[in-house]
Amino acid sequence: MAAEANTRLAEAIDALLPQTQCTRCGFPTCRAYADAIAQDAADIDRCPPGGADGVVALAELLGVAAKPLDPACGMEAPPIVAVIDEDVCIGCTKCIQACPVDAIVGAAKRMHTVIADECTGCELCLPPCPVDCIALVPVAAEPLPRARVLERAATARKRFEARMARKDPAARNPVRAASAALLSLQGADAATANIAAEAAPTASASTSVATTAGQRPIDRAAVLAAIARGKARRAKDVHGS
Repeated sequence: MAAEANTRLAEAIDALLPQTQCTRCGFPTCRAYADAIAQDAADIDRCPPGGADGVVALAELLGVAAKPLDPACGMEAPPIVAVIDEDVCIGCTKCIQACPVDAIVGAAKRMHTVIADECTGCELCLPPCPVDCIALVPVAAEPLPRARVLERAATARKRFEARMARKDPAARNPVRAASAALLSLQGADAATANIAAEAAPTASASTSVATTAGQRPIDRAAVLAAIARGKARRAKDVHGS
């Protein structure tokens, strides 16, 4: 009985979360965070996308006092969406693998694009991109009202659950995919070469792709140049120059 009650409470908590699956709360999914709150293993102040109103909603549900968002998890902000620079994209598919709501479309060796209406702004697509071609763009001047947050959450939940339904249990952690891709980029020249090899087709394959899809083939030199540009941008951001 206690387990059933705990599950029902977790479901009620999860229904109040924004379903961005952003992991800023320290848990791999919104439902995992809800489970932790229900088990008194996490506080209610760890969800920046839910904002101050989200904390209030959780407090009312649980019969506890509201509190400010934990700044260690981030600050409440206007909604953002990811935008891919299609001229720089090398078609590696790493961002597609990391997106928890299938808001990125594309295929291997083809440029990708973001479905803006479906993007939750989770930022999980940023770390795995080897060429740093993804930007985050605000789509409103102020944080969304609570009703709009819940409206977007309903759509995001459906997309996330649909994605999980077609993946095996070992692949059900979106942040794991992003982290693994990031770690792979921290290797030496061999890792870079592997990325280039995966993204760039052979000469014969390039000809076939260009013929069948009417697109410019992505050659190895272009991939390596794009990776170099991405590394240069990251270095500039780190050193602030």
